[in-house]
Order: sequence, then structure tokens, then C-alpha cells
Amino acid sequence: MMRRIAVLDAPTNLGLRPPTASSVPGCGKAPGALRDHGLLARLRARDAGCLTPPRYDPGDWRPGDGVCHAPEISAYSVALADRIGSIIDRGEFPLVLGGDCSVLLGSALAMHRLGEAVGGRIGLVFVDGHSDFRHPGNASYVGAAAGEDLALVTGRGQPDLAAIEGRRPYFRDIDVVVLGIRAQDEYRLDLQAAGITTRPVPALRAEGAARTAQWAHEQLVDCAGYWVHVDVDVLDPAVMPAVDAPDPGGIAFAELEILLAGLVDTPHCLGVELTVFDPDYDPDGAYAAEIVNTVVAGLAPVVAPGAVPPRLLPAGPVAPAPRAADSRPEPEPLPAPAAVPAPAVAVEPIGPDLTDDDLGDDPLGPGLLRRASAGDEPDPARSGIDIA
Repeated sequence: MMRRIAVLDAPTNLGLRPPTASSVPGCGKAPGALRDHGLLARLRARDAGCLTPPRYDPGDWRPGDGVCHAPEISAYSVALADRIGSIIDRGEFPLVLGGDCSVLLGSALAMHRLGEAVGGRIGLVFVDGHSDFRHPGNASYVGAAAGEDLALVTGRGQPDLAAIEGRRPYFRDIDVVVLGIRAQDEYRLDLQAAGITTRPVPALRAEGAARTAQWAHEQLVDCAGYWVHVDVDVLDPAVMPAVDAPDPGGIAFAELEILLAGLVDTPHCLGVELTVFDPDYDPDGAYAAEIVNTVVAGLAPVVAPGAVPPRLLPAGPVAPAPRAADSRPEPEPLPAPAAVPAPAVAVEPIGPDLTDDDLGDDPLGPGLLRRASAGDEPDPARSGIDIA
């Protein structure tokens, strides 16, 4: 058998500042641009439709007013979590096409619901050129959720975004791995103080993309599964400048392909989201074509013969107390609600001789999330940038 990918469009711009006083960010056009290059057909994916976002309208927002579009982002995140949950309930692998990085809030909410349902913790692999860790504790003001998404999903920030449905945090600090930020990221020391595991570009490149993917998986061994966030600004602007905040010092397409393939080549990877590509900066579609090539190759392990639907590991041990440098107390461990029937999840490592009969029709149990809602390194010749 093989895992089936379901592609869901989440064309939201709500987490970005307007490029000019009279314009709207172009990231909402990304799903259509990627589909135009045959993404679904090449992945042999099911079309899971499009979740239309609320209207982009900053109105009279001013610094100090909190996160712009917060009510709209919150409502959209709940709807997105519902859609992701229904995909996972079908035993499929969700590929969410953003949109800006605020889509992570919807994915995170879905993962927290899932973690509660199975009595475990879900982790996050955050592949991004920026840490997106701005929050009221380290900045004079907040405003654009796309620059604050990692802070929000780890419980930092205003409750209408950081604690939707009373869930806070969606991911614990110790269950997050950050890959691909620049060496001098503005909030790198804050990540370190919080105990969030990071591997900036120089270390990623020194270790190699394949080994980095394996390393990231090992960091989340105590989690029942994990979600993968990919912001295409992890790529160097020399090869992919079509983003809202290009920053030199990124990785190459070939490295992203290998990294993504390593991250998804396990049934414990529950899904992937792709964010921040802006077709307004890609008039001839060349960058969209290259992104599609990379995603198709990177997700090849998901649809390879013999791949199995998402399966969750048994819950790991209770998280240790936060480090002394982290002033924020960790929340209490998530309970396993007695009202939710035990899902059919794996309790042993998956071996090579797993058969269809071992999985059943729905490896996570029918309606699980809806019930919970109460090696090789890249060829430098391909990269287009110096990887020495």
C-alpha cells in the first residue's frame, strides 16, 4: 500500500503587514501558482479543497494594538484545524499550502487536539529562515502573526491566538526543533534560553541535510508524532527571492529536498505545511516550478510503495522541568480524556514486514480529531549558491 497525500489550500495573508499602504501581500496566490505547475497530479494527491480566509483589512491598526487581524486569524485557525483533522482521520497525509506563516496556528491546534486524544505529545519541526519568535516578552510591540508564529504556538502572546480553545501551549518548548534560521537570528538567544533545540544554517550545512533530518527526528523521540512547518524563505534569495523577507545565508533547493525527504520518511511525520511563497515576485513562474520540483521529490517517501499511513508512537515520559534560564513555567502534562476511546495507534516500532492488515482502514480511529475538539548531500552544481 502507499500513503495518500491530501492537498489543502490555506491562502491567507492575515499574518503579514501590507507591502504598501494600498496593497495586499501576494502569498495568498501561492496555492494556485503551485497547482498550476501540476503539483497535485505529480503527487497523485487528493484535492482537499481550499479554506477561504477572511478579508485582509488592517483598518486603523497601530503598534501597541496587539496582533493585527487577531480575531480573524483565530477563527481561521479553528476552521483550518478542523480541516486538517478530517484529513488525518481519513488516514491521509496533509500537505497544507499557505499563505503566510500564521497557518501554523491552525496546524498547531490540530496537533494539540490529536495529542490530547492519544494521551501523548506532538512535536514540531520548524524549517524557516527566521525564528518568528517575537513576543511581548522580548519586543516593544507585536503586530504581524507571521513573524510571531513560533512564539504563539509555544504559548507566548495574547490568549486569543496563543490559547485557542483553552489550549496553551500547542507545542512545548522541548518538543520543538528549529532548522535553517540564519546564524545571527535576532531571537537566537531567546530560543536557547527557552530550551528550544535549533540548528542554524551553518550547522545544518556542516552536518548535511540528511543527517540533520535524522537528528531532528531523534530530538522528538519522546513525542507521539510530529508536524513539519516549511517556510520557503529558508532558501537563499540567490535561488529563491520570491518571499516577503528575503535574507542571505539560506540553503539551496537540493538541500531542502533532502531535508524534507528525511523528515517525512517515517509514519510518525503527520503532515507538512508550506508557507510564504509570493507569486507577485515570480512573474514567469520559474520559482513556482522549482518549488514544485522540490516538494514532489521531497515528499516521494510518503507515496513510495510500502509507505504506511500516519501512526503514532506511545506517549513518552513526562517532560522534565524547564531550564533555569526559562522564566516561563511549563504547563501541566496533557491528560488523556477518559471519554475518548483508545485509538488504534502503534505501540511498537514499525518494522519492514508491516502489512495492510496491521493498519486497518483508519489507523487513527474514526473521527479522532473531531472527538478531541470538544544520506546523500546535494550537488553544488544544482544549488546555484556556494555551499562551501
